[in-house]
Amino acid sequence: MNAPSKVQQLRPRSPLSKEEILHQIGTLLESPEDDLHAALIKELLTGVLKLHDAHLDLLDVKIVNRAVKELRHAFGVFHGYRDRRKVSIFGSARTPSDDPNYQLAFRFAQTAVRQGFMVITGGADGIMRAGQEGAGRENSFGVNIMLPFEQGANTVITDDPKLITFKYFFTRKLMFQKEANAIALFPGGFGTHDEGFEILTLAQTGKSDPQPIVCLQAPGCDYWDDWSAFITKQLLKRKLINEEDLSLFMITNSADAAVDHILRFYRRYHSIRFVGQQLAMRLHSPISGEQLERIQERFSDLLADGRFELRGPLDEELDEPGLRDLPRLVFNFNRRSAGRLRQLIDHLNQL
Repeated sequence: MNAPSKVQQLRPRSPLSKEEILHQIGTLLESPEDDLHAALIKELLTGVLKLHDAHLDLLDVKIVNRAVKELRHAFGVFHGYRDRRKVSIFGSARTPSDDPNYQLAFRFAQTAVRQGFMVITGGADGIMRAGQEGAGRENSFGVNIMLPFEQGANTVITDDPKLITFKYFFTRKLMFQKEANAIALFPGGFGTHDEGFEILTLAQTGKSDPQPIVCLQAPGCDYWDDWSAFITKQLLKRKLINEEDLSLFMITNSADAAVDHILRFYRRYHSIRFVGQQLAMRLHSPISGEQLERIQERFSDLLADGRFELRGPLDEELDEPGLRDLPRLVFNFNRRSAGRLRQLIDHLNQL
């Protein structure tokens, strides 16, 4: 029998009967104690029962219910594409097709797809439509939001199983960030700044894994130049951010330069994982002992204690067998400066 297609897998299931629910609960309760997946589902189920005992307002329960439904569906949609890298594209829904920034978004998405990426946009018109036109329907996700105006899905992604419509901004933003390996910001309004500053806040505070963030503006456009001037004058000069925080993003007017920046980020760097106080930085290729010593001298301020170490996977990483053979740079990260951590990644990629 043929395996179900991704489209078939995403079709909504009919509600479970009472007997089916009881059977699933019984199976869950009988699961082995060392089954972490089952243990987390049991914990989630316990939390739901506590909601009932807490006698919350109906609106509160509705919010929890809708948020869980949205996340469950969205995780299911993305799950079948977890082996593909993705870039989230943000920008105005009001940008017309004859605007140079629209055309830049089209070229950027087209170039990113040629390099193996898929794109995630808000699924509406303007920059979002441009990104999906450039990427093509088959390489696009739409992460739409219910609004009384402006935000209906564009014709490129309408009726595609990779179009997800959210009621809540917070669940939508989570998917934009969680599923992305890179971020591209184009000129936009309040929504774009809200999303862009949240992305930067998560990066600055270490609440998201390191990733390239590119701000694109068409040649002759000064949108991000003015924004950067504000950041420098009002935030950096007042010491509300650190100078290394400026390393978290780059500004360009070239689609090719933006994609090259993203590709360079993953030239040697692969991913990170925290194990207790230790940060294991997985690399595509090893570095020499001499290069390790230079890192020790240049980036010792990142250490809570000890030294940088070249080694294989930590014991706790063995649950990711596909990454087992990657070399690691392991150290006790002080977690104080994501900007400096980004500079370390850039240094590794440039070696």
